Amino acid sequence: MNRIKEVLEEKGIKQVWLAERLGKSFNTVNGYVQNRNQPSLEVLYQIAEILNVEPKELLAKIAD
Repeated sequence: MNRIKEVLEEKGIKQVWLAERLGKSFNTVNGYVQNRNQPSLEVLYQIAEILNVEPKELLAKIAD
């Protein structure tokens, strides 16, 4: 699970913009945002850099 959707909403950024910056299709990014697919660590770090956040901010906290 990831928090990409929440971070995008907090920053007012659209999935289409993120897809263009990543060089990936909208469908791929939408899969990440909807938690149907998880990005590789490399892509997760790219997303964090693009969104100007720490990679850990994109990861969902796991309840104890």
